Amino acid sequence: MTTPTSSIQLRTEDGVAILTLDRPEVRNAVDDAMRGELMAALERVNRDDSVRAMVLTGAGKAFCAGGDIRAMQQRMQAPAGEIAYNGWARQQRTHHALSALHDLPKPTIAAVNGASTGLGTDLAMACDFVIASEPHASFAWNYVLRGLIPDGGGMYFLPRRVGLARAKALIFTGRTVRANEAIELGIADRLSTPEALLTEATGWARELGAGSRTAVALAKGILNQSFELQAEQVFGLGSQAQAICYTSNEHRASVEAFLAKSAAKEGAR
Repeated sequence: MTTPTSSIQLRTEDGVAILTLDRPEVRNAVDDAMRGELMAALERVNRDDSVRAMVLTGAGKAFCAGGDIRAMQQRMQAPAGEIAYNGWARQQRTHHALSALHDLPKPTIAAVNGASTGLGTDLAMACDFVIASEPHASFAWNYVLRGLIPDGGGMYFLPRRVGLARAKALIFTGRTVRANEAIELGIADRLSTPEALLTEATGWARELGAGSRTAVALAKGILNQSFELQAEQVFGLGSQAQAICYTSNEHRASVEAFLAKSAAKEGAR
């Protein structure tokens, strides 16, 4: 699967989809066209049963510079009576894409190759795991410097990674966090050299996607909700998910392989 477009590149290597934000001339800033193409690419990854995991990265020196400033300028130049609705509609498209990334029923890794700011950091946080290129990767929720609040899920994702107080401090100041500190705070999970970043990210993704596709998808769906649910609700969802797992080809094959191995050992005695 290889899909060249004007702002998104999507290819697959041995069961791992590699989705690249590809507007290096503007540090991979997200405009309306990229939002649409990102949504379409995520839908393709979701539907492709040969894809077991996905890596999200950026082309060039940056991961993602956030929202395109030119789009902000166009918003300010719109008639006053249309600004609110236009902004709301754009927010809906952004949240649709972020939800599709967060809820993708396959493991996802953000391979942060350079600076990620604003919406770029939110895209990274929407992934299950983050691997950061040292020394080039950086993270900044710099919305406040534009007179804005995080609108790409940052107020949801960031506290779950670093805790509420740290999330407030990062959002209120908009300061930049370098790769080493990102590890210490829990923003990133692993470090890599620039040369090995994509290789290590795809290898990690392949490892995460090697298990039961059914079990991983169901477990991820429950884990993504676990902070908002009571223990009894998690138990209930787990019971329903386990019932589905009992009927899966992966579970049947695993049990049959175990029984065959046990029988072979008994026969050898």
